Amino acid sequence: MTSIESELRDRAVQHGQEHVFAFWDNLDGGQRNALLDQLAAVDFELVERQAQLLDTSATDEHTELNFSPPELFPLERSGDGERQAQAAAEHGAELMRAGKVAFLLVAGGQASRLGYDGPKGAFPVGPVSGRSLFEIHARRLRAAQARYAQSFDWYVMTSPANDANTRAFFAEHDHFGMLPEQIVFFPQAMIPALDLEGRILMSAPDSLFLAPNGHGGTLAALRSAGLLERARKNGVETFSYFQVDNPLVRPADPLFLGLHASRGARMSSKVVSKRDAGEKVGVIGKVNGVLGCIEYSDLPADCREARDVSGRLAFGAGNIAAHLLQVDFVEELTAMQLELPWHVARKRMNVVGPDGQPTEVDGAKFETFIFDALGKSAQSVTLEVAREFEFSPVKNAEGEDSPLTARQALCSLYGDWLTAAGEELPAADAHGTHPVEIDPLVAEDRESFLGASVPAPIRLPAGLLYDRS
Repeated sequence: MTSIESELRDRAVQHGQEHVFAFWDNLDGGQRNALLDQLAAVDFELVERQAQLLDTSATDEHTELNFSPPELFPLERSGDGERQAQAAAEHGAELMRAGKVAFLLVAGGQASRLGYDGPKGAFPVGPVSGRSLFEIHARRLRAAQARYAQSFDWYVMTSPANDANTRAFFAEHDHFGMLPEQIVFFPQAMIPALDLEGRILMSAPDSLFLAPNGHGGTLAALRSAGLLERARKNGVETFSYFQVDNPLVRPADPLFLGLHASRGARMSSKVVSKRDAGEKVGVIGKVNGVLGCIEYSDLPADCREARDVSGRLAFGAGNIAAHLLQVDFVEELTAMQLELPWHVARKRMNVVGPDGQPTEVDGAKFETFIFDALGKSAQSVTLEVAREFEFSPVKNAEGEDSPLTARQALCSLYGDWLTAAGEELPAADAHGTHPVEIDPLVAEDRESFLGASVPAPIRLPAGLLYDRS
């Protein structure tokens, strides 16, 4: 028995997890080494704390919760509000010209739910060009570099499941016109899933059942990958955080950045107005005075239906997972052990049973959510943006939040710009959508499209494309 095996066996026994060695005698050398590598990365003390969360009898169901809306910087603004917005946008532009921002993309998912074999970011969503989510984001960042005469770092958080394929996809596409040294890939951590008795589950005799630790794990992963040190060295003060599935997201937003900086905020959020009280989306709000994201199922019915004096939903600030975080804020949060609350997802899981045979059991995965860090920021901005301009995620194969609805949103947005420019739209397709697309390198918004010298459109059988490439 090697010293590493002995040490890990002792740790497993100490924490009541000795069953992870149940199949040891039947494993070959490579399988044993793989299992030891996984066990060496396990925080057994954390596993114990997570197991305690499964004891629902310990939950205090009588705690009174008070819900209140956030302070909102609204989409529709008065004269004073518009002047404040203009000043903030100018300040944000200055910060980007000074290179104070790095972009942080969360892209750990696979596109299997969409019927595509590969990272979700590789999924083609361009309504005319067929460009992938990754390429659309890259072209937005390249456009920002041109606007602000600056070279920005782009940190891309992958997962162990898609890290190699993501790197290969970027290399295959020449990093979408960005310099390879600008783009840093780093994987999020994986942690064991447990059965409902708190025992680590096995996916195979030589492998633990591991699951991603949630987008809250982005913060600790930044530190472990050395990216906080890199950001400091490069003069970066703010991370612009966004998720891969939203092709409309605007990570280089001078208004958002300027408001955040002017407020002295350490973490801020963008939101869209909920379509109606029944839309099942988390909202930014306060629980017992602490800012965070309130899940739809956690918000009482009377709060979901409540309206303010203007008739708008009081709790209508739908979270779109676009945030700004100060580098020093992330440094402080991760200096010791990051203490974001763990969220438990109970579900049926395909595992290896005690007899070594495949079986299905009730189990639990554990995740942290990045928006739980909002409550640790003394100052925060909640900026309302237009849904049709900034939010149409690709989450489901069909129906709401699908590739079809995202492409329709892109076509509707670009069609508005083209109509304003006097351009005739192509015929509508079977879904009633006019297939049009404007490359982010051509314009960021309608105003810049109307005011820019744009290239002649490429007319394709499937639609109309304004393109810089």
